[in-house]
Amino acid sequence: MSQERRFFRLTAEGRSIWSMRDKAQLPLEYRRMFGLLDYSGHSSVIRSLLGRFPRAEVEASLRTFEELRLVEQAPRPEVGIAELRWQVQAPPLEPEDNTYYEEVSNFADISLSRLGVYLPNERLFHRPPSSKALAETLALVVEDDPDQCAIAVLRLKSAGYRVAAVASATELLRYLRSTMPDAIFLDINLPDGNGFDILASLRRHPLLTELPVAMLTARTERADIARGLALAADAYVTKPYGANTLEYVLRCLMKQEAQAADQQTAQAY
Repeated sequence: MSQERRFFRLTAEGRSIWSMRDKAQLPLEYRRMFGLLDYSGHSSVIRSLLGRFPRAEVEASLRTFEELRLVEQAPRPEVGIAELRWQVQAPPLEPEDNTYYEEVSNFADISLSRLGVYLPNERLFHRPPSSKALAETLALVVEDDPDQCAIAVLRLKSAGYRVAAVASATELLRYLRSTMPDAIFLDINLPDGNGFDILASLRRHPLLTELPVAMLTARTERADIARGLALAADAYVTKPYGANTLEYVLRCLMKQEAQAADQQTAQAY
């Protein structure tokens, strides 16, 4: 998160190119970036949603579009946590990206069936490590089932993490307006919301877009997996899970004691 946070918009020339009838004639890089600029021009959001690509590569693309006068920096809007809303709009995907996530979901499905966990390593690779100790790291569990919630909280606390829990989308919104967790374990089926919609909203908010989010669910359909990964989920965990699974996932997401976590993989489930 060390890069400067800037806000971009398409110039008149860029808008003219983006409005062309046959967008398929545009290079994929142009279509992908222009679509995200329409979705949100904030540089942090663009980097997060393109998390499977090196950050330097994303920044270089933005600089190139600036040099070509296809995009320009715009006044940065004042956006705070109070403005957070659970929106259902998701970022656009190009056909090539849809195909990519469908293929990845097939691999993820195998990992989930065997281990109950899938970590998109290319996204994890480009995520900066946390400098916090385990005892200073706050994990938020979003789970409406009391038993499942108690298990998740107990296992994370036993691993040495600080843990909080909420049972609904409404409670999550209220919590984020007062406290910023270091990572979220997010159930998909909530009584007043959908985890995918919540993830889409988090990824669009400049202050929350790079917050590590692991989907925690009993839903294992490949279409669901692909949807979560396309929305830039950092991990996928299926229920029921092993005693050390959440600890392993959180350590990986935060890049804390990565070597020790890797050695524990065989026992994590």
